[in-house]
Amino acid sequence: MGITRLFSTPQLPPVGAGDLAVVTGATSGIGEATARLLVEEGFRVVGTTRRPEGVDKRIEGVTYVGLDLGDPASIEACAAEILALGTPAVLVNNAGESQSGPFEELPRDALERLFQVNVIGHVDLTQRLLPAMRAAGRGRVVMVGSMLGSFPLGFRSSYVASKAAIKGFASAARREVAPFGIGFTTLEPGSIATGLSARRTTYVDESGPYAAEFGRMLRRLNRNESRGISAERVAREVLRPIRAARPRPHYAVGSMAPVAFALSRVVPQQVMLNVISAKHDL
Repeated sequence: MGITRLFSTPQLPPVGAGDLAVVTGATSGIGEATARLLVEEGFRVVGTTRRPEGVDKRIEGVTYVGLDLGDPASIEACAAEILALGTPAVLVNNAGESQSGPFEELPRDALERLFQVNVIGHVDLTQRLLPAMRAAGRGRVVMVGSMLGSFPLGFRSSYVASKAAIKGFASAARREVAPFGIGFTTLEPGSIATGLSARRTTYVDESGPYAAEFGRMLRRLNRNESRGISAERVAREVLRPIRAARPRPHYAVGSMAPVAFALSRVVPQQVMLNVISAKHDL
């Protein structure tokens, strides 16, 4: 292997105005903001939502299709509906569930649902769209993860694991699809002010041994998110690997991401774990 190849990122065919872009979870938060920006960029945008008939704030230029990532039949139907509209040049896997709870107390059915929605569902949808993208010889796939996938936090183990899994899929698949002109990237946002705190699922025994620390963590987590960056700021970061001729494997934004990742390369892992814990009152 030559030195040039060792340090290079493959150059990919461009995608842009007139191309089809798919954004999962396009009716709120990062997904909605990303869909808006892609329309402004001239893409034809398909936005997924669990209830397409009930979308209140419809974005002009977005076609809404139904998708329940927890239902394999829904994923199959959604992929067919997308492909009937054309070959996607961009896929932004954004939809998901945020979950918290002590490791010991997480119910099996909750874990299975989380991994179906946050990991397997996205993999399934991507697998169904990739053949058309591969045949077209170009495309970008962006997995929206979380900085917690790189910097784990106590009482968020299931969510951390799901985001680490998505990053692992993307990082490995990246080499497989690059020869076909397709780029895989993971974007890891930090704390985001999107109102997600109100929708997070939590599992904890309120009279159990972990309740006090869990409560402290959750209060600080909610506070950090309320002061976090906007969904629009994250969406602008999503566009970077889409626009780039040589998209990087990994992007991160918010929560002092440049400092956090630089620090993680020079200090022991336990130091970073302690820093993340302290930031969340643990």
